[in-house]
Amino acid sequence: MIKKRKKKKGRTIKLLEYYFAYTLISITRAVPFPVIKLTANFLGDLLFFLSRKRRDIAIDNLQHAFKGQKDDHEIRKIARASCRSFVFTFLEIVKFRYLFTGPHVLEKMKSYADNLDELFVKAKNIHDESGGCIFATPHIGNWEILPHVSSVAGIPLAIVARPLDNEYLEKLIFRTRVSEGQFIIPKKNALFVLQRTLQKGTSLGMLPDQSTMKGILIDFFGRPATTTPVPAILAIRYNRPVVVVAACRKENGRHEGFVSDPIWPGEYSSEKAEIIRITREITRNMEIIIRKYPDQYLWMHNRWKTYKGKKELMS
Repeated sequence: MIKKRKKKKGRTIKLLEYYFAYTLISITRAVPFPVIKLTANFLGDLLFFLSRKRRDIAIDNLQHAFKGQKDDHEIRKIARASCRSFVFTFLEIVKFRYLFTGPHVLEKMKSYADNLDELFVKAKNIHDESGGCIFATPHIGNWEILPHVSSVAGIPLAIVARPLDNEYLEKLIFRTRVSEGQFIIPKKNALFVLQRTLQKGTSLGMLPDQSTMKGILIDFFGRPATTTPVPAILAIRYNRPVVVVAACRKENGRHEGFVSDPIWPGEYSSEKAEIIRITREITRNMEIIIRKYPDQYLWMHNRWKTYKGKKELMS
């Protein structure tokens, strides 16, 4: 069967997307956080009730993850809250990019996050002592706070991101990061660039918690999930630690940050086994955070997707 090529967007569609995004960003910057929260709840509920496919994926994932721990009412409540959190994250990202600029950035950040001093010191020490490390974060809470934290802490950081199919949106969304001294590495065929980046002493920021055809099977919430081995491969080849980080919203509106202990490669007789060990440890640390804030994780993603004809290289 011949796979159909995805139809490319025309310039008119791209410009419409750009102006819509630009308008949304401008409005979000201007309105207070309570209005943003209400808007996110409304749009998140629309997503939950109107997108049956995403709702069903979220509920199914949660039923497997918390089997015997949460009833159907709790599962549905978490799935709905996850949709709200997904929308709120993107609106919050816009707001924070506007707020966390100019003088006194550290003081501004402290007003929105707890244990910031402790996290700054820990993350900076790990980066300095290792000559650059691999920061891995799941799609939970607000993962975009972390680049701001690294910038203020003085950690040179390269972000691995999926390129957008709209060059106008690409410039609009990523220009703030560039102005903060970060740079973006396109996710596709990025391994060589990632290697060069680590060799220069720059840390990497990755979101390695999504299903991938080229992944290895690692238990995640009691079920095997295809997981990228790239952080572990880089850690082994360049003797760098992986650090699991996250920033989750608390009930009082502030954020709680997480910085794991560094996951270092050790001595091994089998590189394959060491890649699996490190990837398992990364996944375990992510799961601990997700279990604490399940309503802020991206359950709509088909994390346990299976791939027809895929041969497992590792197990």
